[in-house]
Amino acid sequence: MKYSEIMVRYGELSTKGKNRKSFIMQLAQNVRQALSDFPEIKIHADRDRMHLLLNGADSALVIPKLAKIFGIQNFSPSIRIEKDVQKLKDAVQAIMKEVYTGKETFKIIAKRSDHDFELTSNELNQTLGNAVVDIFPDIEAQMRKPDIPLRVEIRRDAAYLSYETIKGAGGLPVGTSGKGMLMLSGGIDSPVAGYFAMKRGVEIEAVHFASPPYTSEQALQKAKDLTAKLTPYVGKIEFIEVPFTEIQEEIKKNIPQGYWMTITRRMMLRLTDEIRRLRHGLIILNGESLGQVASQTLQSMVAINEVTNTPIIRPVATMDKLEIIEVAEQIDTFELSVQPFEDCCTIFAPPQPKTRPRLDKVHQYEERLPIEEMIERALSGLKMETIHTATEAEQVEEFADLL
Repeated sequence: MKYSEIMVRYGELSTKGKNRKSFIMQLAQNVRQALSDFPEIKIHADRDRMHLLLNGADSALVIPKLAKIFGIQNFSPSIRIEKDVQKLKDAVQAIMKEVYTGKETFKIIAKRSDHDFELTSNELNQTLGNAVVDIFPDIEAQMRKPDIPLRVEIRRDAAYLSYETIKGAGGLPVGTSGKGMLMLSGGIDSPVAGYFAMKRGVEIEAVHFASPPYTSEQALQKAKDLTAKLTPYVGKIEFIEVPFTEIQEEIKKNIPQGYWMTITRRMMLRLTDEIRRLRHGLIILNGESLGQVASQTLQSMVAINEVTNTPIIRPVATMDKLEIIEVAEQIDTFELSVQPFEDCCTIFAPPQPKTRPRLDKVHQYEERLPIEEMIERALSGLKMETIHTATEAEQVEEFADLL
């Protein structure tokens, strides 16, 4: 069926009161960015819903992209019909012939914003319902939760018919909660943390630490590919590569093994906080899950967090590994995450890391390091790249797999 419009419903945005307009405008901007491959589409964002006029764009390519945009509760592809009762009856019968298999219940749901139209909403329900019964005498009408809810909307310009409601990604539009720096390794947890943060409206920039030649080009590309898996929810994400070799070599040379991980994570956090400041971010995000590894005990978190007053959000902190894996599979990052390319944390992981590091020892050991100079050199070597979304064909294939 060739659709002429897609009607979008907002969901949680309806609770935003006086701020609702800014949330809707941000959602419209995100939709426009995600659908930038379709310049012919016109977007009209009203208070209660958004209308995408396709103008010939292929809905089979648009729908998979739209399904991943946070802030959308659901949406319905619609066909445009002239405001004529007979043509409406013909269109309703044509749709039912296409979708009715002989078992489903149905309901006509008419809404009339053009009050000059010749039939009221109730009259439309009855007239179009009778048209369906004319071709399927045994069909059953169901007022609550029908199998086929056929919606008819009479507007000023035309009538619009839809029968399909596709679930959206929910949440809040990315960008409405400010910007955060996501510490993206190459593992399972941090992409899931980024996904959850974006769902609550956070614009993320991915910060990845690379230690060549100890870490490979494949490991770096893996981190970029994971970032690309998150871009359909917003359109594009900035990827920031941080050179970390010198810092890890200095830590290995000057610090006792048990404290390698604690001081490594403190240095990562210092650098991420400086990048946050330079990039005007508000928070730091990471994929730490409480008790999963030595650096993620409460005692370790306290020792590592000491280097910053910036809020650190840990979206997966209270989830167990199987729960995180389930979400990683859902957002299609799991297979990438388990590829055997080690990141800088695993390359320099000590055999017996401290799970309860002492702050006095941490301070004592860090006095051996030229911390400010190393941070300055690392910041001077930052590399930035804008990661865009996957191709249309890849997204259509991913969307089909979810159905």
